Formats: sequence, structure tokens, C-alpha cells
Amino acid sequence: MDYFEFYNFPRSFQVDEKVLRQLYLEHSRKYHPDFHTLSGEVEQARVLDLSTQNNEAFKTLSDPDKRIQYVLKIKGLIEEGEGQGALSQDFLMDMMDINEAMMELEMDFDAERLEATRRSVEALDQALRQDIQPVLDTWTEDNGTEADLLRVRDYFFKKRYLLRIFENLSKFAPA
Repeated sequence: MDYFEFYNFPRSFQVDEKVLRQLYLEHSRKYHPDFHTLSGEVEQARVLDLSTQNNEAFKTLSDPDKRIQYVLKIKGLIEEGEGQGALSQDFLMDMMDINEAMMELEMDFDAERLEATRRSVEALDQALRQDIQPVLDTWTEDNGTEADLLRVRDYFFKKRYLLRIFENLSKFAPA
């Protein structure tokens, strides 16, 4: 059973977080191993498995990025450990400019250039999010298209790339 089925949600990039939390807490009480200590071994193992699934399902579905990744995995559009996928030339050119700016910062740190680079990456991140948000808001397995999923996959790979850029930028400190 996948995580959406576990909580009886349709497959979607959006979930009602209040309902998700409520179901998680209900399942936590229902499947907590301490409440089944007098049950047989088979029942204890089943409850432990359901408790683990509840925790993993909540952790995945409550995080928007993990939820996107999970849907894309279910739909067979990414695999575990997959790298960047095919990123567009335009995006890679933008990243080359940003990576060059970071190399310059390593050679000759300048707080203003660091801030300008950070703003540039934040603007790109925001533009990517604004572009994909309508798809994330409306896509469900019942009414979504393959083209929509491919756009989300493209966004997912770009976002992962940008997260690494943000991590690298956070390592710079004024001299």
C-alpha cells in the first residue's frame, strides 16, 4: 500500500495538512506497539509494520519536496539515487554563470557580490516555483497529464540543483 492509500488520499502534489496530521495521530495511537503487547507475535509484527508505515508516510507526505519526489517515483519518472536528469541548456547556462560567480568569491571574497549572487539564485528559485505552482495546485492522478508530470520532474531536478547552490553559498563567510 502506498502512502496516499494508507491515509485514503488521492495521489496529488497537495494534501490537506491538517487532515494529514489528524490521521497520523489517530494511526499513531491505533498502531502504537505498546498497546499490543498482549497480542500474538504475528499481530505485534503487523502493528509494528503499520506503525513504521505511518511514520514514513507522514514524514513523506508532510514535506512538499518529499511528496513531489514520492509521486514522481510512483509514476516511474525518477529512480532512487537518480542524478539531475536532463536539465535544459538555458538553466545550465544560468548555473554556469552562478558557479563562476562562486568561484570568483572563493578567489576574492566580496560581501556585495555574495549578496548579489544569493539574490540571483533566490530570484531563479522563486521564478521556478511560480511557474510550476499551478500544476502543483491542480494535478491529481485522475485529472493530470503526463506533460504536467514531466514539468514537475524538470522543476524537481532544477530545485535540487539550486539547493546545492544555496548550500555552497551558505559556506561563504566574510574574511
